[in-house]
Parts: sequence; C-alpha cells; structure tokens
Amino acid sequence: MAGTRPDERKRPLKTLERVISKAGLGSRTEARRWIHQGRVRVNGRVIENPDHWVDFERDRVQFDGKPLKARERLYILLYKPTGYITSYKDPEGRPTVYDLITEVGTFISPVGRLDLDTSGLLLMTNDTQLAELVTNPDSHVPKTYLVKASKVLTDEQLQQLRDGVTLSDGPTRPAHVVRLRDSGKYTHFEITLTEGRNRQVRRMVEALDAKVLKLVRVQLGALRIGDLPIGRWRHLTSDEVESLRSASRSMTAT
Repeated sequence: MAGTRPDERKRPLKTLERVISKAGLGSRTEARRWIHQGRVRVNGRVIENPDHWVDFERDRVQFDGKPLKARERLYILLYKPTGYITSYKDPEGRPTVYDLITEVGTFISPVGRLDLDTSGLLLMTNDTQLAELVTNPDSHVPKTYLVKASKVLTDEQLQQLRDGVTLSDGPTRPAHVVRLRDSGKYTHFEITLTEGRNRQVRRMVEALDAKVLKLVRVQLGALRIGDLPIGRWRHLTSDEVESLRSASRSMTAT
C-alpha cells in the first residue's frame, strides 16, 4: 500500500526510490530493484513499493538493516568526451560518463545532459536542490558552446541565431553569437543560450541549412571548462557552487 499522498500533509515528501537515490547509494533504477528485493524498511516495516511516500525528516528508513543517512554533498565538473552517454547504464553497451568517475565513491547525477556526439562541461552532483535550480527553465542559466559548422555562415545567418530561429517547438530565445574564424569551408563560432531544449544548438544550425560538425560546451553559468583535460574531472570550489546557486535563484526571481 502506498503511503500518504503529498497533498495530504505539508511536510516535504519524496518517493522511497528518490530518497535512496538522493542519499547517494545509487541510481533510481537501482533503488527500485533494491526495494523490490525487500532490502528497505520504513519505520521497521519492509516496503516493496518504490513509490511509497516518505518524510525523511520524520520516517526512519533503513537499507540492509542500517539507517539511511544523507551523503555529503558532492559537486564535480567533468570534461565529457564525445562517444560517451550521460545515462548510468546503456543497454547497447556504449561507454557512459560513469566510467570516467569511478574514483568519486558516491552516486551523483548529471545536471542536464550532453548527447553522444557533444563534448565539454558536464556538472554532476548529488545535490538535487541545486540541480533543480540550474535546470529550471525559469532560471535561464547561460550555457556557452563552441561550434564548427559544415559551411561558411554569412553574417546574416549568424544574426538569425542571435535574434532567434523558429524550431518545431517554437521560436528560440535570443542568443549571444560571436564568429571566431572561418577556415576553408567551415565557420567556427561561439554561442551562448539561456534555455536548454533537446539538441538545441544542432537544430538551430540545421535551420540555417547547415550541420554541426563539432560541438563543445565550455561554460555553464560562471563555471568554465578552463584547462581541464578531456575525460578528466575536478571538484567545484565552494565559491563556484555558491555562484551557481545564487545565479539560478536571481534569474528565477526576475
């Protein structure tokens, strides 16, 4: 039987699978499996329903007989290479970003996603509150990418990207675009977006009858990839974490 629905109490509730994942034990998929295996108790009673509502401030949750405690908050910046997906596991056996962070020691999740053929800055954390702030569409946290287009783009075409182009899900917000250089038959440019639609940069360039040949995210809010080697990661500083949190809150409030 499911627990009390969230609209029946004013205390902060989360599903049991989310509580386990948020504590840093594993992904939500793993949490569901553990719950179905009867390894989780709430207030002394085995709960096999991953969607059971839990008040973590009041309810006693145990995993394998030990009290569940929230893990220390962890924030890392990974330079994701191309060819890696951001899911925890892949049924097709492709490498995932988790193969690159085995030394971290606790479960963390990507904040947003980068597709298989996109490289660059990927923020990962077990702080779900910060993750929700950064990915909230109302936050408009800027994301900057380096782009190599499949042809030389005119000034008018770059201006179209600045002004916004119409995609299948509506017009895009204005973007900051800087031409970096033209090399042979290609244009290299930098674009900063304040929204996060699926494959947005690629779709915007396709609207100009071109293709993206290379896409690298180099900045998220005030976070920069800097000189971090590809495939490596580092911890965020406390100032970087606070700047992300403050920027997300101030943008949401505007």
